[in-house]
Parts: sequence; C-alpha cells; structure tokens
Amino acid sequence: MLKTHKEFQYVYNKGKNSHSNSVVLFYFSKEGMSKIGFTATKKIGNAVVRNRSKRRLRSLFTQHSSSLKDGSYVFVAKPSTSQIPFKDLENDFKKVLTRAKCFT
Repeated sequence: MLKTHKEFQYVYNKGKNSHSNSVVLFYFSKEGMSKIGFTATKKIGNAVVRNRSKRRLRSLFTQHSSSLKDGSYVFVAKPSTSQIPFKDLENDFKKVLTRAKCFT
C-alpha cells in the first residue's frame, strides 16, 4: 500500500496517467514490486461518499489484480464513481488500465 504523501507524489510526477468519466489512474512501472493507493478528494462529497467510492475501486482492483503488471498504481475517484452502476464503473476501470498498458 502507498501510505505517505511522498510516495503518492512520486507516482503522480513520474508515472503515466489515464482518465475516464469516473476514475483516473496514475501508473508507474516497477519490476518486482506492486503498490496500490486509492484517493478521493473532498470535491466528491462527504466522508460516506468518498469511502464508498474507494471501496468500489478497491473491489475492482482485487478482481483484476491477477492480470496486472507489477508497479505502483494510484486510483483517483471522480464525483460519478459512487453514483454510476457498477458495470459502467468496471468498464471505465478496464478502459484506464488498457490505455496505460497495465494488463499482462
């Protein structure tokens, strides 16, 4: 897990990014090491909405983690992350991973 502000900033600055309607991915390729982080800003809503958004993203990551390359991943929730149907969110999630060439 990415925990410190410094780790997140490193992935933001050095990694590739990919956007969709409901999620943003920052990916930094690093062999032999995988780290993951999820963020949701206060622009999205109150704590309940932010936590729901991060839970949905975590669930999608666990479903697809076996087919992903090693590296550092930061998923940023957008306001629609907590509201759209799960199937649409999954399509957006796959779209950002495909654009960043994260699948093995």
